[in-house]
Amino acid sequence: MGIFGRKDSTEATEATATAVNPELAALTGDYTIDPAHSTIGFVARHAMVTNVKGKFGDFTGALHLDGADPSLSTATVDVTMDSIDTGSADRDGHLKSSDFFKTDEFPTMTFRSTSAEALGGDDYRITGELSLLGVTKALTIDLEFNGAAKDPFGNERVGFEGKAEILRSEWGLTWNAALETGGVLVSDKIKLNFDISAIKNA
Repeated sequence: MGIFGRKDSTEATEATATAVNPELAALTGDYTIDPAHSTIGFVARHAMVTNVKGKFGDFTGALHLDGADPSLSTATVDVTMDSIDTGSADRDGHLKSSDFFKTDEFPTMTFRSTSAEALGGDDYRITGELSLLGVTKALTIDLEFNGAAKDPFGNERVGFEGKAEILRSEWGLTWNAALETGGVLVSDKIKLNFDISAIKNA
């Protein structure tokens, strides 16, 4: 059974109203994402033949989890775009430039959830608005709940893995270069991946 412990239905709602699983209800609350133990990353196809992976080193975020009703759960994330890291300083510099993220003009990328749902088992889906380069569009993230535990410092933690796909052109990221053999240097489709550890607020 996952963190939210039920599927959306009239029957489940009535059952939850009369008997909430105490173990799941204990997870209800507000959480702060721990960036030291979390990753917000992406994968792009390069030159049609290989994948380039990157991540952002500076971000903040908050979760509100409802152990009885997943639709009441929310998430917010703010990412500092200058913290992009693909393992190549030259490539990172190009990504920060006016060809891509224009980090001087648009220093932050944000996500604000608008809905959440349980899919069964440990699987969930959260939908929200991703704002990047002054453009805001819907983004849906599929999540797997990895569990909850108390760490050696007494912090109550929850963990999630998430994935999503976007077309970067929808946010105005259209720079590219043609290859002599056909195709383009950078894929339009970008895979997003999330490993999130969050600490329950006191």
